[in-house]
Amino acid sequence: MKIYLLLAHPDQNSFNGQLADAYEQEAVRKGHTVRRQNLGALHFDPILHTGYHSMPELEPDLQQAQENIMWCDKWVIVYPMWWGSVPALFKGFLDRTLTPGFAYKYHDKDPFWDKYLKGRSAQIITTCDAPVIWIWWQYRNSDINALRNATLRFCGISPVKIKRIGRVKYLDQQQRLKGITSVVRLVP
Repeated sequence: MKIYLLLAHPDQNSFNGQLADAYEQEAVRKGHTVRRQNLGALHFDPILHTGYHSMPELEPDLQQAQENIMWCDKWVIVYPMWWGSVPALFKGFLDRTLTPGFAYKYHDKDPFWDKYLKGRSAQIITTCDAPVIWIWWQYRNSDINALRNATLRFCGISPVKIKRIGRVKYLDQQQRLKGITSVVRLVP
């Protein structure tokens, strides 16, 4: 399987980075081909200064991201939940990378659209400091709903599987290792 692994935490040395490292190592061990990008190491302007009215040329790192998306069978995204959503840099990455004409195209005469990223699946691995049940009850998994439904599925990526690890700031080393092990088990 061809896996595009995106560490969408700006800090590669974070717990999210450890999760991405473990996933990547297990995927390679199982014989999968992995292309990885670390969001914090990419160079691009995350802001759509005029929306999609005039599209700036994609920087090389974003061109590579688009190539990775088109190449992969499975897109694995690892990120922390911040303020009920994804990190701002990751949101900017999505805005700049999943562009009209690349990821989707609206129809001219009806309210529907073509989903250009069909044939790919995704695995979301996300962390938060609150208990997982709290995020579901209080926020209705706001970050996951936006990323899974309004972004990935909108572009045709399906199925999208979810793994959330909660209470991260309270986890001791043994509990973190248990979380890492649970992510390793996700590798097909």
